[in-house]
Amino acid sequence: MQQYFSLAGRTALVTGGSRGIGRMIAQGYLEAGARVIICCRKIAEGQQTAQELSQYGECTALAADLSTEAGARQLAADVGKLTDRLDILVNNAGTSWGAPLEDFPVSGWEKVMQLNVISVFSCIQQLLPLLRASANADNPARVINIGSVAGISSFGEQAYSYGPSKAAVHQLSRNLARELVSEHINVNVIAPGRFPSKMTSHIHSDPEAMAEDCQHIPMKRWGREEEMAALAIMLAGTGGAYMTGNIIPIDGGFTL
Repeated sequence: MQQYFSLAGRTALVTGGSRGIGRMIAQGYLEAGARVIICCRKIAEGQQTAQELSQYGECTALAADLSTEAGARQLAADVGKLTDRLDILVNNAGTSWGAPLEDFPVSGWEKVMQLNVISVFSCIQQLLPLLRASANADNPARVINIGSVAGISSFGEQAYSYGPSKAAVHQLSRNLARELVSEHINVNVIAPGRFPSKMTSHIHSDPEAMAEDCQHIPMKRWGREEEMAALAIMLAGTGGAYMTGNIIPIDGGFTL
């Protein structure tokens, strides 16, 4: 079965790959045989993660501030110094903002929409030459955007800009999937439910909050690292070659 899930000889970039879901995917890709580049805002944190992940394969860390268009341009330039083609792009970097409705600031919209939506577009835009260099009919290049069940459900938790930003990522991904399919570039979305990350640390570090949160999930538990990695590997391998424009929840049944 390994032929269906091997990523040997492939090069992947995972934004926000130093921790959380990005790190889960980066490790999975390394274990599947890919060469992985991770990027994050704090280079020391990225280098530490790359060193830890190097036991599984070749992992390189880059610094990237994706809160600006210039940051996406610089990331593309830096990636271009490491490889002449990019087989897999995982847009995982993101943020959230929570506050009561009456107090929710405009800055909470601007920051979240910039990093969760605009930077996804900018990264794809700037990395298109490297994706095109990899793309072919037998094995398309893959763009995997990390959305969220918050972009599907209305369970907002006072993070008013987060769910709309992820819904925007879902729709942007459909639009780009339709446009890029003729160039042999597939665009799909993973829409996670609950997984351990910095964004959810206030819940999974509190046993009472964790137990209460699991009551909203039909499977009564959070997702595991290997489950996230396995889905990302499937989309990057043979299983994702004939898939584009899909929004795939991995949420223990939460969206039900």
